[in-house]
Amino acid sequence: MAQQVRGVIAPGKGEPVRIETITIPDPGPGEAVVQVQACGVCHTDLHYREGGINDEFPFLLGHEAAGIVESVGAGVTEVAPGDFVILNWRAVCGQCRACTRGRPWYCFNTHNAERKMTLADGTELSPALGIGAFADKTLVAAGQCTKVDPAASPAAAGLLGCGVMAGIGAAINTGNVGRGDSVAVIGCGGVGSAAVLGARLAGAAKIIAIDLDERKLAAASGLGATHTVNAKDTDVAEAVQKLTGGFGADVVIEAVGRPETYKQAFYARDLAGTVVLVGVPTPEMKLELPLLDVFGRGGSLKSSWYGDCLPSRDFPMLIDLYLQGRLDLDAFVSETIPLDGVEAAFEKMHHGDVLRSVVVL
Repeated sequence: MAQQVRGVIAPGKGEPVRIETITIPDPGPGEAVVQVQACGVCHTDLHYREGGINDEFPFLLGHEAAGIVESVGAGVTEVAPGDFVILNWRAVCGQCRACTRGRPWYCFNTHNAERKMTLADGTELSPALGIGAFADKTLVAAGQCTKVDPAASPAAAGLLGCGVMAGIGAAINTGNVGRGDSVAVIGCGGVGSAAVLGARLAGAAKIIAIDLDERKLAAASGLGATHTVNAKDTDVAEAVQKLTGGFGADVVIEAVGRPETYKQAFYARDLAGTVVLVGVPTPEMKLELPLLDVFGRGGSLKSSWYGDCLPSRDFPMLIDLYLQGRLDLDAFVSETIPLDGVEAAFEKMHHGDVLRSVVVL
């Protein structure tokens, strides 16, 4: 039977978010209703509010979430009512050319719930990244639910649903950081700081955190950075080369998503090194590089989609590391807030005051 719950809605481009009553339908085949326990406030939610993703308003915001499966539709076998799950926005299909070649983390046919959540008047909502978890409950495809150990804190676990996984995965999965490598991370917000943590997990010997904000550099140091560079008054490529014997880093992770910082990453890497772009550019941005430099320096230029993660593989492993005390997810939770605190959290995020504000329900 359909339920009515609270949800945070972005009604129109640039308008402040507000709490509305939303209707959650019963789950259809392959779907699940999840009682949300916690959901991080991510830059992507702000992009939705500003119309930077698309114009399919109104949006039901929120996607970095963990909670309890309440009910499932026909044919669902991967999760059951009562399971503690992290929500993800790339439910793999298992049948596309990437999946059938054994590369499901590149799935080209990810899917979401087909039934629609609505406002009380019947207006259909567009859930952020197919999730919409700034709500007491949400409807998702069952494949968007990954069962993990319920001993984990929902506020920390939910962050694997987007930003933290993107950063850790950029280092471990996309960048293939190995023991003894040197790594530079440009941009130390939530994703970049997670990339620092991922590089440490992978055994990097030198991890150079780069940002304009000393607060973020201090946080990156706490997560495993061995050196910091304030880019405000320093040539980034020169600084990284100086810290790596004049060569450059083996892996440089660009977590900003701007042409200027991508060029810094390109020239801060060693010959035959790897650049990983995990920061998300805007549509109008263009990159210009001498083609001879691209050829002559060799190596790899990669883009990291969601940290090239496979939720069913990576989420349980990372939660196990968290529960063993080897992965400090709690360090990313700057504050916990109620459902009506999202608009204020956007402002704090804009000013760089937090790594993550987390809505706790």
